[in-house]
Amino acid sequence: MKILEGKTALVTGGSRGIGKAIAIAFAETGAQVAFSDLVYDDQAKELEKELEALGVKAKAYASDASSFADSEHLVKEVVNEFGRIDILVNNAGITRDTLLMRMTEEMWDDVLRINLKSAFNLTKAAQRYMLKQRQGSIINMSSVVGIGGNAGQANYAASKAGMIGFTKSVAQEIGARNVRVNAIAPGFIETEMTAKLPEDVRKQWAEQIPLKRAGQPEDVANMAIFLASDMAAYVTGQVFTVCGGMNK
Repeated sequence: MKILEGKTALVTGGSRGIGKAIAIAFAETGAQVAFSDLVYDDQAKELEKELEALGVKAKAYASDASSFADSEHLVKEVVNEFGRIDILVNNAGITRDTLLMRMTEEMWDDVLRINLKSAFNLTKAAQRYMLKQRQGSIINMSSVVGIGGNAGQANYAASKAGMIGFTKSVAQEIGARNVRVNAIAPGFIETEMTAKLPEDVRKQWAEQIPLKRAGQPEDVANMAIFLASDMAAYVTGQVFTVCGGMNK
């Protein structure tokens, strides 16, 4: 039996990067997978087919995770389609990097709304079903920047630090119903987002990491598998760094 067989997962921001890697890893380990992104585009369609080819039920949804109404509707649709929801991965996120002196109100609001409010929206919607089931695992995507900060990322760091506080608080609220809430704090991971950085900047980052390389989305997905599975049945309210040792 595969480790996530019999479970249904919902991954936000699932069409690309870390979210895509988690969706694939969940399917490979037996879970049915629903995933969402802002639009149902070619990338979403291709991933849907890729997941189904792994022998599991999979469905892509167009949904704005930063919208409370969209999130409520999404979770209802997933439960109607799959019958239950066992795993929620709050992965939707953006960056709007610049120094605080140049940061606009819009840049601040966009990042907090999409990165942090989305976790509130989806968790509030999904917990209703998980509490009835007396079973569930919620995984929130934070960042090492949310732990240690980073110049030029005050908005992003604030959103990811907020994710940690949110994780620890909700874990205490719903643990008695066997619903677990944990956070993953990735370090420098090679994704479409980091690919936009100049090559010399990426090399500089890698040199600062004890393992001397950037992480891969699959490195984060492996941690997500553990937290989603029954192997982590006694783990809640924790933050797990996946950073090659860069977070000291």
